[in-house]
Amino acid sequence: MSVDVHKETLEFQTEAKQLLQLMIHSLYSNKEIFLRELISNASDACDKLRFEALGDDALYEGDSELQVVVSFNKQAGTLTIRDNGIGMSRQEVIDNIGTIARSGTRQFFEKLSGDQAKDAQLIGQFGVGFYSAFIVAERVELTTRRAGLSAEHAVRWESSGEGSYTLEVAHKATRGTEITLHLRADERELLEDYRLRGIVRRYSDSIALPIMMAKQDAEGQAADGGLERIKLERINQASALWKRARNDISEQEYQDFYKHLSHDFEGPLVHTHAHVEGRQSYSSLFFLPSRAPFDLWDRDKRHGVKLYVRRVFIMDAAEELIPNYLRFVRGIIDSDDLPLNVSREILQHNRQIEVMRGSSVKKILDMIEDLAKNDAAKYRTFWEQCGKVLKEGVVEDMANQQRICQLLRFDSTHDSSGERVSLQDYIARMKPGQDKIYYISAETLAAARSSPHLEVFRKKDIEVLLMHDRVDEWMMGYLFEFDGKSLQSVAKGSLELGALDDQEEKQKFEQVADEFKGLVERIKTALGEQVKEVRVTHRLTDSPSCVVVGEHDMAINLQKLLKAAGQQVPEATPTLEINPHHPLVRNLKQLDDETRIRDWSQLLFDQALLSEGGQLQDPAAFVKRTNELLLALMLQGR
Repeated sequence: MSVDVHKETLEFQTEAKQLLQLMIHSLYSNKEIFLRELISNASDACDKLRFEALGDDALYEGDSELQVVVSFNKQAGTLTIRDNGIGMSRQEVIDNIGTIARSGTRQFFEKLSGDQAKDAQLIGQFGVGFYSAFIVAERVELTTRRAGLSAEHAVRWESSGEGSYTLEVAHKATRGTEITLHLRADERELLEDYRLRGIVRRYSDSIALPIMMAKQDAEGQAADGGLERIKLERINQASALWKRARNDISEQEYQDFYKHLSHDFEGPLVHTHAHVEGRQSYSSLFFLPSRAPFDLWDRDKRHGVKLYVRRVFIMDAAEELIPNYLRFVRGIIDSDDLPLNVSREILQHNRQIEVMRGSSVKKILDMIEDLAKNDAAKYRTFWEQCGKVLKEGVVEDMANQQRICQLLRFDSTHDSSGERVSLQDYIARMKPGQDKIYYISAETLAAARSSPHLEVFRKKDIEVLLMHDRVDEWMMGYLFEFDGKSLQSVAKGSLELGALDDQEEKQKFEQVADEFKGLVERIKTALGEQVKEVRVTHRLTDSPSCVVVGEHDMAINLQKLLKAAGQQVPEATPTLEINPHHPLVRNLKQLDDETRIRDWSQLLFDQALLSEGGQLQDPAAFVKRTNELLLALMLQGR
């Protein structure tokens, strides 16, 4: 870093350099979005000023008419966006402009595919709207002063997007931020009044803040003599879209407003818009995104639904309004009844908020249900993007648990094509006499499909749900029944198929179990405290053994996940089940060598544990034992 008295040059973070290069050199399908992003940032700055001024009216500095002004200079090749919002201090400029997407940079680069056109579409998800200016500009200047600071505390930031930026003290008589884009030669066609007005009306028409441009004379020219003496006129509707009647809003306006609100490049899958009047009056507008926000799995970061009071922005993502499991929703709630000086403490103990929250959750679930019922393709997209988060609602929202369960989708042994099924689908296909919904959980879909626990179910053509998301184990600890049918893990407890069991097969099994009592006792002796019990099973047809845990014990896969996360996990001693029809087990029954019986018993247990996703206490001993047994078999066969 080089420093002199007034000016310093600082380096962008490494990630910022990469992102700037991507933005400057990527092939954008629509370069006009840079103006939408800059105007959205200006609008946010004005919203923040309104909120802070609720407690300190002096921040307005005598000018409470907030607006954004767009101007251009053909001769200089510049485009300027100016606002009189909250502005930034020097440290805020370094934090917000010198650092890109602090919470999501790593995830951003992990998602890059190498396809510039596709990668460019990710940018809007990562809170980097300011940097979209470099799509069209070879150099960007930003001058800003935070409301409440004196004119000599302004800051000027400048960069050509090549890895560094300069920062210097400036003088700015008015609060707010002014951004000047020095356009590249091939982008100067943007410097036309009609062109800029068209872009603003297309992308930012519904922003609830006046966007101003110079008023044109009869020849289409702005009055001369400096920006201060030019007559300005509003070029957008500047009305809160969510306050307008639904019939007066076009689908395109909803799409554009969502993009402004979420900084997404793609439109939403669906939206719901409502005005509530009565004891409480408020408006709500909610959107389902067509792809997951980049930080969807960050449960501590909330920026989905904004709270307004009488069109005055109060806060981003008030968790009191929308539960955590709906954090993928984007939207606005605007109340006519809450006090303007509302705080988080007031929100936490406010009956009105509780009512709005309940009503909002109902509207959002209604919207998702309608999508599932009326547009299977879009619902499939929603589920692939956000379904894992919705599963959290099974635990977090007991009042709506059954509604949420109707929206869940699972992989299943019924269909290997990848088409997911609902719990209603499963129940509709249940065998006569079947009274349980069977499922298995595993670390991956492949592990679930190949689990030995499914063997008897395949033989009897009984459908089993395949759960392989990390959230599934946690969810199933709170989901015990659906539509009067209990849910049963096929890897827990003794397998009881009830009316699905063939009585003749059951009698034969009991006879075989008696025949193998001696072997069961010898294996239990060999394994000692590693197993809770050893028993003959009828759930296997191809595998020699499997392990199961007790009905109320923690599943082996969940134990593994929690241990990997560094948590203390109570040990649940598994039960080993052996398949009496497997040649390995039948031959083991004939052995008299106790050492060999101990080795084979340990091998059966270790194999079963591995197939369940468990971890061996001594992997090296397992390898050594396996090699010794294989060698013995080879020598025996000579």
